[in-house]
Amino acid sequence: MRSLYIHIPFCNRICTYCDFNKFLIKNQPVDEYIDCLIKELSLIKDKKLLTVFIGGGTPTALNETQLERLLDYIEQTFTIHDEFTVEANPDELTREKIALMKRYGVNRLSLGVQTFDNELLKSLGRTHKQQDIFNAVNDANELGIESISIDLMYHLPTQTIEQCKRDLELATSLNIQHISSYSLILEPKTQFYNMYKKGMLQLPDEQLAAEMYNITMTTLSKHGFHQYEISNFAKGQHESVHNKVYWQNKEYYGAGAGSHGYIDGVRYYNIAPVPHYIKAMHSGSAVKERIPVSLDASMEEFMFLGLRMNDGISKHEFLCRYGKSYHDVFGDVTTSLVNEGYLIETEEHVSLSPLGRMRGNDVFEKFLLTV
Repeated sequence: MRSLYIHIPFCNRICTYCDFNKFLIKNQPVDEYIDCLIKELSLIKDKKLLTVFIGGGTPTALNETQLERLLDYIEQTFTIHDEFTVEANPDELTREKIALMKRYGVNRLSLGVQTFDNELLKSLGRTHKQQDIFNAVNDANELGIESISIDLMYHLPTQTIEQCKRDLELATSLNIQHISSYSLILEPKTQFYNMYKKGMLQLPDEQLAAEMYNITMTTLSKHGFHQYEISNFAKGQHESVHNKVYWQNKEYYGAGAGSHGYIDGVRYYNIAPVPHYIKAMHSGSAVKERIPVSLDASMEEFMFLGLRMNDGISKHEFLCRYGKSYHDVFGDVTTSLVNEGYLIETEEHVSLSPLGRMRGNDVFEKFLLTV
């Protein structure tokens, strides 16, 4: 059973750090975009799905009529076996929109909180304030959303250890079940990146980022959030089923401008600009490129993605997928990384050590089969 990602590329404001495919919603052909999105969804052959995730951009930038059109089509067309997630901005998540999503089967909300500090929120280009976060979480709980996740960021410009701790204190005071916590990465073509290049932006040093990450892991663990992936923490059974599809290198559909999917051993990428996406869908398909994944590339991805999870990768699953012994392919590099303290190896699994989680990218590149 496969999963489905749906991209809504519209935002009411562009954040200073964001490099996702997004456009200011004002004067955009939103209704025509939804027409084309529904057309693309109609081409999906599997009608029984494991999970659906509507992301962006900002799905809650849609008005209620537009959002209902999309949700109604999904309900009429697909059976969702497990998790149905919608991303949301706290200040756009009205009670009416929550009730609408609940009515159409959405059982998980992912809130783009980033920080509770109003001054830092302003520097990030966010439109919400701290009180909007509390209101959104309270409304979602009152209206019966089963699982609520928030995104946090650390290593922000001017951010102190005390501000990081305060964010975690406020996050763990909420009635939520999942927290994703990411270090800021300066991505090309973002406002932050351009400011940094011009000497107008200073980031905390890397040592401070490492300290913030350690504080995050320790604090969330104390409050009942178990870490199951480098940046993700959950209470009980509230791990993100959809995101684990990616980390376990399983197949999924992607729909919408700039989205990507992985079906039948082929990764595909859609055209990103909205007008070009719409034009392409009127002609039949918005797929820009299809890339067959080679055996070596698939084994690399299995390692890069699987090692992000605390459980790591299963040697037995590796054998079942690829018909090769894990140790025949990666035995030497694994032994070396275990000796250096970056990996933990058991009879059945290989996983990152606490030190390895701090140096994940350095570890992952050791599993490249082709350079």
